[in-house]
Amino acid sequence: MGNMFCYQCEQTAGCTGCTGKAVVCGKSADVAKLQDELTGALIALSRAAEGTMPQESTHRAMIEGLFITLTNVNFDQESIQSQIKKVRREKEALVSQCSVCRTPCGRNDEYDMEKLWKEEPDIRSLKSLLLFGLRGMAAYAYHAMVLGYSDEEVNQFFYKGMFAVGAELPMEKLLPLVLEVGEVNLKCMELLHRANTTAYGIPSPVTVPLSVPKGPFIVVSGHDLRDLQLLLEQTEGKGINIFTHGEMLPAHAYPKLKAYSHLKGNYGTAWQNQQKEFADLPAPVLFTTNCLMPPRDSYKDRVFTTDVVAYPGMTHIGGEKDFTPVIEKALQLGGYPEDMTFTGINGGTQVTTGFGKDAVLGAADTVIEGVKSGKISHFFLVGGCDGAKTGRNYYTEFVQEAPKDSLILTLACGKYRFNDMDLGTVCGLPRILDMGQCNDAFSAIMVAVELAKAFDCSVNELPLSMILSWYEQKAVCILLTLLHLGIQNIYLGPSLPAFVSENVLNYLVENYHIAPISTPKEDLARILQV
Repeated sequence: MGNMFCYQCEQTAGCTGCTGKAVVCGKSADVAKLQDELTGALIALSRAAEGTMPQESTHRAMIEGLFITLTNVNFDQESIQSQIKKVRREKEALVSQCSVCRTPCGRNDEYDMEKLWKEEPDIRSLKSLLLFGLRGMAAYAYHAMVLGYSDEEVNQFFYKGMFAVGAELPMEKLLPLVLEVGEVNLKCMELLHRANTTAYGIPSPVTVPLSVPKGPFIVVSGHDLRDLQLLLEQTEGKGINIFTHGEMLPAHAYPKLKAYSHLKGNYGTAWQNQQKEFADLPAPVLFTTNCLMPPRDSYKDRVFTTDVVAYPGMTHIGGEKDFTPVIEKALQLGGYPEDMTFTGINGGTQVTTGFGKDAVLGAADTVIEGVKSGKISHFFLVGGCDGAKTGRNYYTEFVQEAPKDSLILTLACGKYRFNDMDLGTVCGLPRILDMGQCNDAFSAIMVAVELAKAFDCSVNELPLSMILSWYEQKAVCILLTLLHLGIQNIYLGPSLPAFVSENVLNYLVENYHIAPISTPKEDLARILQV
């Protein structure tokens, strides 16, 4: 299919865009082109949905289609082609007359993504923010959907947003839509929070070991708690231990999941280290969502995928959710012959998680009194997506250099840079408070809102600073949510998005005071005004 263009992740080549035959994330030009084709088909579906009645199957096709195009999710041409066909069938069901029309108007035609990549820079920038934000939000909508939760406003906005991506709109029309992504994503994250807590209970703080006992085990990566639950059910009593990886770590904090005695601990560190950490792993790995890296020959026979995740040559577990192949592989490999002790990036042998909004707000009196008495000087939200590109040690150093009387709130996979460190306590609370997955930004936002109420001030007036790292599109929709809420003075890194034009960046700087990270010492001095 030839060359391609992609600039949706932080690691894009030269901080401008991946072109040619392959991209930094490992997807081929053919896969990138198919993802563009799928996106064009989704825009056509959004056009067909205008003035018609999309059904549940239509919503699913839209959400799945957007999720598939997320970075490090799907590398399989056959799988993407199948999704394109599904989207086209849904469009046909909405506007069946178009296929037999003798005077086609072209209104419901598929959009050519080359038009977007060749748009005037500011239009391309805003449409990219809109598109990538929708892709990120689709991941959260999907996880809620598999638990039986959906929201009509959220569903309808996917059509509205995708229609705008393919429309001829000026900047003044696109900018409000970009910010509306943030508004709707807040509702979407709340929906997923409700789905998760209803299904699995309210998370509570828990210490998770990084050691692995001898015997068969399975590593589960990604974000989908339902897949983990089903695997736990199917492995119960079979002598197989289950370990989380990456963004699945917060699963240990949910009462109904940690009730399974064979959910033992967490294996590995940040997602970008998987090619090294899985190389000699005597166990299978189940990927439920991103972030999947192209498996190396040394372990590709042990990688299994499910849901929208796919990679050519890997065994895929379909909608029936029969994990028998994964279980059989675990028993075949046998695990380690003796107990093993592993460490985090900084040498720690355990991590904590489960400090969601209920846990943190449960200690609100302690926190408020700590601030009023001067025992707590500042709150830092240091979190987001991790990645392999150099410069991300900034976040480790920032946490290390933060005042000893400050609290560090964290979430998403960026926490692996420092979550195994023991930074002591403040007012009886551990200084590092892991709030969960990236979607648990909802919890962080609610904590900030409630603290602002307690101190009778705005969120921007709190002694709270947000130091965010980004990699893929879920970070985009979360950032847009923060902007929708009017939160200012966000520090963003390790580099600014390639898809943000100079004029759009200037708008964000002028209106929201977004700043690129510099050095931990310089940024801390600026924040604390010392």
